[in-house]
Amino acid sequence: MQKDSQEYKDKKAFFEKIITLYGRNVVIEILQNKSIDIHKLHLSDSNKPDGAIKKILLLAKQRNIEIVHHNKAALSRISKNAKQDQGVAIDIISKTYLQVSSIKKLNSYRLIALDGIHNPQNLGMIIRSCAAGNIDGIILPKKNSAKISPLVVKASAGTLFKIPIYFCDTLEETLPLLEDVNIYALSSHSKNTLYSLQEGKKSIYILGNENEGVSKEVEKLCNDTLSIPMQRGVESLNVAVTASLIAFMKS
Repeated sequence: MQKDSQEYKDKKAFFEKIITLYGRNVVIEILQNKSIDIHKLHLSDSNKPDGAIKKILLLAKQRNIEIVHHNKAALSRISKNAKQDQGVAIDIISKTYLQVSSIKKLNSYRLIALDGIHNPQNLGMIIRSCAAGNIDGIILPKKNSAKISPLVVKASAGTLFKIPIYFCDTLEETLPLLEDVNIYALSSHSKNTLYSLQEGKKSIYILGNENEGVSKEVEKLCNDTLSIPMQRGVESLNVAVTASLIAFMKS
């Protein structure tokens, strides 16, 4: 029974690292990048074996990738985007897509957590800024958030797999489990500014929804709120720009 239980846990942990992307150009880019581990390639039976599909098949063969054929409906259930999958999906084994519990193993960190970020381009640009700057990872809830998609991959400009992304169901469930950490919500109404902050060993910065900001439920779990000083009556910045400022505020 114990063995079965451990096997189940191992299998669950493996599949939690799987990210499924879709679209012919995206799949070609993934197959051409040998640094990315691939679990399976999924193709619709309706595809004609020419053009991009022919190239995909050749690349998959060169890398010895398992190819699974499906009817169109089954492929759509895998991609979760029937209108844009173009009959192709690919399962990536992401070494940087981690359970949020992994954070507990870190002795110090600067993290950005996202609360209700729905725009995939914003998510991609946030990932790019965090990967380039002084951020150790991103907390991305599965609920009420943009999913990792071809649009996110494109906006991240190839940086998606260069920084840890810690997944959880919700921030409300996750933040109370993290110990000895200072949690800050970015808010245009705060009297405390980002640049007056004295950071501790462990800091998490919460960036809120593009229109409504950090939710009240999440803000209640924060130690404090922080604002970015604005000039000339400008009220706020794009959430991806805010992420950049946080990422580069510490040299």
